[in-house]
Amino acid sequence: MSRSIPRVALHGAALAAALSGLALLLLACGYSPPRAAWAFFEGAFGDVRALTLTLLKATPLLWTGLGVALAFRVGVWNIGAEGQFYVGALAATWVGTSFELGFLHPLAAMAAGALAGLAWGGLAAVLKIRFGVSEILSTIMLNFIAIDLVGYVVHGPLKEVIGSYPRSERLLPSARLVRIFDGNRLHLGVLLALAAALLLYILLRWTRTGFRLRAVGCNPEAAEVAGISPGRQMLLGLALSGALAGAGGASEVQGVTGRLYERFSAGYGYTAIAVALLGGLHPGGVVLASLFFGSLEAGAGHMQRFAGTPSVMVTLVQGLVLLYLLATGLSRPVDARAREPG
Repeated sequence: MSRSIPRVALHGAALAAALSGLALLLLACGYSPPRAAWAFFEGAFGDVRALTLTLLKATPLLWTGLGVALAFRVGVWNIGAEGQFYVGALAATWVGTSFELGFLHPLAAMAAGALAGLAWGGLAAVLKIRFGVSEILSTIMLNFIAIDLVGYVVHGPLKEVIGSYPRSERLLPSARLVRIFDGNRLHLGVLLALAAALLLYILLRWTRTGFRLRAVGCNPEAAEVAGISPGRQMLLGLALSGALAGAGGASEVQGVTGRLYERFSAGYGYTAIAVALLGGLHPGGVVLASLFFGSLEAGAGHMQRFAGTPSVMVTLVQGLVLLYLLATGLSRPVDARAREPG
């Protein structure tokens, strides 16, 4: 417990430093930081509608952030959550528009998205283990392939029959994730993401599989001496990481957009890296970090409309947080982070 206190303090300091830097920048540009802060708070948490928007923005970041955190805990750099998010959305769209499966339809579409992400992440692991290809390079390149693949299918095989826009048909109603409350946009994917965070914590903290994954992330040579196969654990870690990101893509299509279209992600897979690092690679920390970054997305527009502050200013917070993490060494996920079980 004592070892976790300095880490929590440093991550809190990262947020404080980023927000202080933003306040100084706003002041230098002639804007009022208090007015901007109040407008941001109203847009992110001011009422039920604002809070709903924050949770909807946080959900894909939670899915992808969990995936990135898991890969980093195993000692591999998964920079491909964006591509895994895309292929997950593509698979869910195909199942959601091509079949009628009754009450099993939402789960089938979600499972298809997770399996597609799993395959996409597993491919990067195979390239690393079998051919020695850096996972950084392969996952980045797989991002471009996934994005272009989605662009191809929404212009071709999955393009809506009526209409000229590059987008798919709407998902069948039976494939959509149900709303948690009547008259509210919150969908079942929000609860499923929280459940995934809990299950990931249990996996890493209380199971033999989780111990093996963490052992390889801590020291692959020592793990191999102990009879644990680093290659097998890296394959499992990257595959499960991709499955989480793929499920996030499915959740976004089934719960929010209702259809797939070109460039439909707001960079969730890339922001997930900041979410995972700010969350300390801990599932609970990732939940809080995704909520923070989701609130940034939700409050940005309101801040621009009512305080006159450019919405892109909140993007600077993400960059400043990452810079602070880099400067303090908290962004090295392959060493000390993997050693801590909780």
